[in-house]
Amino acid sequence: MTHLLPPPGACDTHLHVYRPGTPTVPGALAAPETEEVGRYRAMRDALGLSRAVIVQPTAYGTDNRVTAEGIAELGRAETRGVAVVDETVSEADLRALTEAGFCGARMQMLPGGIIPWDQVDRIADRVGGWDWHVQLQMDGRLLPEREAQILSWPGQVVIDHIGKFLDPVRPDHPAFRCLLRLIDSGRVWVKLSAPYEVSRDGAPDYEDVSVLARALVAHAPERMLWASNWPHILTTPRPDDRRMLDLLQDWAPDAATRHRILCENPGVVYGFDSAIMEPDTSKPAG
Repeated sequence: MTHLLPPPGACDTHLHVYRPGTPTVPGALAAPETEEVGRYRAMRDALGLSRAVIVQPTAYGTDNRVTAEGIAELGRAETRGVAVVDETVSEADLRALTEAGFCGARMQMLPGGIIPWDQVDRIADRVGGWDWHVQLQMDGRLLPEREAQILSWPGQVVIDHIGKFLDPVRPDHPAFRCLLRLIDSGRVWVKLSAPYEVSRDGAPDYEDVSVLARALVAHAPERMLWASNWPHILTTPRPDDRRMLDLLQDWAPDAATRHRILCENPGVVYGFDSAIMEPDTSKPAG
């Protein structure tokens, strides 16, 4: 496979940053002491990416300071953040987070997450008043149980990691069909990312998850986003970042569709300036 050369303005919509010595919440699954923004910047530049969305790690709970520092270090104009907040968050806090570059609230509903389901609706209502989206990570097999609830939230919803089906399903599975219905609401987006987290087929193609990614792109390319999920803290061995980007050529073979996924769609969700989102005329790098 030839390497993908991203177009100007290409965005990585999901990464985490950490700081040595930062306190973690009780029971945190992982919090590396070696990751830093400089390492991410080097990886991003090597891949040819321009923009980034830093997602608050669950390990830091509702203390979003490290993520805010990461936004500032990478540059407020080209970086956004997704925070973790609970139902006690104040309007002053939401204002400060918005000014710092945050535009979404993370709901991590798998082990390690700190937001319970009985708070999610109230949080969604609160952040909706600031034009934030809700970022949801859960076992995609359970989406039908939450479909009505997800559709009740105001504003946009971003679903992580190709639906995060913990046991990969087929495209005709009821839970995947539910994901397509959510997308068809016009308010739900999906991140094409982290196939290695759930794939049973494994590297290099992660075919059992890639088949879902291809189906999502074919169904609604205008609702797809791409992400690295750097630094892959719970995966051994860590996946190759170049390979993760190159997989987008398999999932979205058309250059115009990749431009939409990498540039135009993140511009809508995260509010990036559209000035450099020109059509993709680049050719794959050899």
